[in-house]
Parts: sequence; structure tokens; C-alpha cells
Amino acid sequence: MELEWAAKGFAAAGAEPRLEVLLDLVRAGPQGLTVGEIQERLNIPASTLAHHLRFLNSASLIDQEKDGRTVINRARFDYIEDLAKFLLKECCAESELLYKETA
Repeated sequence: MELEWAAKGFAAAGAEPRLEVLLDLVRAGPQGLTVGEIQERLNIPASTLAHHLRFLNSASLIDQEKDGRTVINRARFDYIEDLAKFLLKECCAESELLYKETA
């Protein structure tokens, strides 16, 4: 299940426009950005941006919070950090085994 979870997160961030949106939200920090702010910063048409935000939200890479008529988008730093840890958890494991075998 862990592999499936990670694949879903990486797939969501795997398109260049979605990665741009995600990076913009990471740069914005915990206060997040409105849809309009993201659209202005990245010059993405509203309908296209809505599609990318839905995709990122469904993969749990971002949270969305309604504040009246405004939607605030925030990066899920915990989830993004877990994805990075997933990639690195076995970093160099085989090279360490090889080193022990030849020593």
C-alpha cells in the first residue's frame, strides 16, 4: 500500500503545470494562496488551474479551505516531506552492502 500511496502523490506532481503550482504553494508557506493569486503568479487560465488544483487536492498534496467566496490553497508539507522520505529511505543501501561484502 505504501508504494501505491507514493505513486499517487508523485503522479499528481508529475505534470509540469501541477509541479509549478505545488512549488508556488510551497514558496508561499503555511498561509497559502488564493486561486486568483496562483493564477496571477503563474498566468494559468482559470479552468486549467481548477483542474490542476483538483488533481493536487485529490492526491493530498494540497489542502483547500473556503473562506467566504475565496478558496485558500495550502501545500501539505507533511505529505510532501513523507514523499521525499519515501524516495530516500533506502538511499545507498546496496552500496553499503557491497562495501561490507568486500571489506
